[in-house]
Amino acid sequence: MRRPRFLPDNFTLMLIASVALASLLPCRGQVAIDFNLLTNIAISLLFFLHGAKLSREAALAGFTHWRLHLMVLAATFAVFPLLGLLLKPVLGLLVTPALYLGVLYICVLPSTVQSSIAFTSVAHGNIPAAVCSASASSLIGIFITPILVGMMIMQHDGSAGYDAGHAVLQIVILLLIPFLAGQVLRRWIFSWIQRHPKLVKVVDQGSILLVVYTAFSEAVIEGLWHQLPIPALLGVLVICAILLAIMMLLTTYASRWLGFDKADEITIVFCGSKKSLASGIPMAKVLFLGHPIGLLVLPLMLFHQLQLMVCAVLAQRYAGRIKSDRTS
Repeated sequence: MRRPRFLPDNFTLMLIASVALASLLPCRGQVAIDFNLLTNIAISLLFFLHGAKLSREAALAGFTHWRLHLMVLAATFAVFPLLGLLLKPVLGLLVTPALYLGVLYICVLPSTVQSSIAFTSVAHGNIPAAVCSASASSLIGIFITPILVGMMIMQHDGSAGYDAGHAVLQIVILLLIPFLAGQVLRRWIFSWIQRHPKLVKVVDQGSILLVVYTAFSEAVIEGLWHQLPIPALLGVLVICAILLAIMMLLTTYASRWLGFDKADEITIVFCGSKKSLASGIPMAKVLFLGHPIGLLVLPLMLFHQLQLMVCAVLAQRYAGRIKSDRTS
C-alpha cells in the first residue's frame, strides 16, 4: 500500500509518539536519572559515528571555497540571531516568553549536516562545499552557540550566573571529543559503518527520541500543557515559517548578488537556512540546565519538520530547473 502524501515521515511520527508517551507516562526519580545517563551515552555515540563517517578528503576538497563558507557561517551565526532579535516586537505578540526563548535558541544553533548535504545533492549543488560548510558549522557551533546563548538568550530570560566557559566544556566533552575520536579511528571502522548504515540511523534518531522523551517528561511534571495555550502553539508555527522564508530569500538573493553560480547558490541556501535538531537538543540539555527544556525545544522540533518539508520541495525544483537548462 502506498503511503498517504499527507502522512508525516516515520521519524516525525516517532517524535510525536515520544511527546505523547512523556505526557502520559513521564519518567521520574531514579528512572529519569537512568534515562539521562542513557541519553548522554547515545548522544556521544552518535557524534562518534558522525566523526567516523566524515571524509577528510571531501571536507578538504570543499574547504578552499572560503567565500561560500563565510557566507553560510554569517547567515547561521550572525543574520539568524539578528533576525530573531529584530522580530521580537512581532514574535512577542504571537508566543509566550518561554516559547520566544525557544525561538531565539533556534536562531543561535549551527546548521544541520546530514539533510543539508542530502538536499544539496538532490538539487545538484556543490556537494564537497556543502560537506565542508555544514560540518564546519556544526563544529564551530560547539563553541559559538553557548556564547550566543549567554549574550542573547540569558539576557532575555533575565538569568544570572550563566557560565559560557563551563557550558562549552560540557559540550566539548559530550559532542566534540567523541567526534574527534571517530575521526581518529575512521580508517579502522569506516568500512564497518558502511556495511551497517542502519546503525547510524538508529543511533541518530534514537538519541534524539531519548532526549525528547526525557525533556518532555520533566516539562510535563512541571505542568507543560497548562502553560502552553493553543494560540501560542499556532504562533510558533507561524514564526518558524516566517524565519525560514526570510532566511531562504536572503540566502538566495544574496548569493546571486555576490556572483555565486547556481551550484554554490544551492549550497548556500540549504546550509545557511537550516538548523540542527541533532545538535540543538543535546546542547539544550547543557545550556538550559534548570529551565523547562521541553517547552524550549518545542519550537526547534517544529522548525525542523518545516524545514525538511520546504527543502524537499525546493530541492526538486532546483533539480528540475537544472535538468531543463541542460537539455535546452
